[in-house]
Amino acid sequence: MERVVIVTGANSGIGLALCERLLTEDSQLQLCLACRNMQRAEAARSALLTSHTDAHVDLLHLDVGSVQSVLNAAQEVKARYNRIDFLYLNAGIMPSPQVDVRAFFKGLFSRNVINMFATAEGLLTQQDCLNSDGLQEVFATNLFGHFLMIRELEPLLCQAGHTSRVVWTSSSNARRSAFSIEDMQHRNGTEPYSSSKYASDILSLALNRHKNSQGLFSSVVCPGLVMTNLTYGILPSFFWTLIMPIMWLIRIFTNTFTLTPYNGAEALHWLFLQQPQSLDPRAKYHSLTSGLGTNYTQPRQMDIDDETSEVIYKKLFELEKVVRRKLRERNADNEAHQQHLCETEKSAMEFKNRI
Repeated sequence: MERVVIVTGANSGIGLALCERLLTEDSQLQLCLACRNMQRAEAARSALLTSHTDAHVDLLHLDVGSVQSVLNAAQEVKARYNRIDFLYLNAGIMPSPQVDVRAFFKGLFSRNVINMFATAEGLLTQQDCLNSDGLQEVFATNLFGHFLMIRELEPLLCQAGHTSRVVWTSSSNARRSAFSIEDMQHRNGTEPYSSSKYASDILSLALNRHKNSQGLFSSVVCPGLVMTNLTYGILPSFFWTLIMPIMWLIRIFTNTFTLTPYNGAEALHWLFLQQPQSLDPRAKYHSLTSGLGTNYTQPRQMDIDDETSEVIYKKLFELEKVVRRKLRERNADNEAHQQHLCETEKSAMEFKNRI
């Protein structure tokens, strides 16, 4: 039976590299690229079909930062497929990253240089804003949209006698210190990316606790330090020109500098080959690359606890109810407005005809 695999954020970087590796592993799977930019998605699909001419590659328009887009995409998925084997939650954003340049150069020539590059701890902040749904943009894109996608696709993910997998692309930047359960959306902080990634770590634990009995298993992956569009956007291009030789040199001494999207997708691909019952729900599976370029996966325990994971699980359910209600009200208002415009236009035409 052909496996159905959906990858969000699949048009470039780690997502596209993962798709390439999955098709190399299993050319018979049904692969769905769920992307916000359909022009780039079509280009990604063409690239994959160039090297895998007989592959089954579908496209799905999905902006995980928009509630309506998630609901529309989920309906499309349910119309296309009768089950889902793997749902890779890879899409994410880090808007307007700002670097403390003084701290950067200070760390560059210190013993902390490897950890600084690997986690950006104490170095990187981002500017966040509200989206059209009234949610913090980073929270909505990196966490809530994916949570809502899982909720909408439960009929395909949780089926009797069938095992399905959800895999979150997290980050070494996911830190408990950046997250507050009282400020789940990180409205008051300066590290929304770190907060959202830590939230996905603890949400994964809750999903396993609640959904394993229904055949749904969740895992978390850290791709390591990968050079993608998101990474390159952190610093001006001339900085990377200066830094890249140093980074390749540092990789000799650390295994977290995966650097290329292919290497970064190692753990995501590795999980594709594992039996979910053998995995540790409290572990984050890290993509690692040796100084000689050998890729491997290693589980490392996450800084998470059952209580916090249960609280965020319940809070997300509560937020879902609020967001769905607001969306219904907004759609009703839009329909009423359209009805009013139609009636106004009809009246104008009737008046014109009488004249």
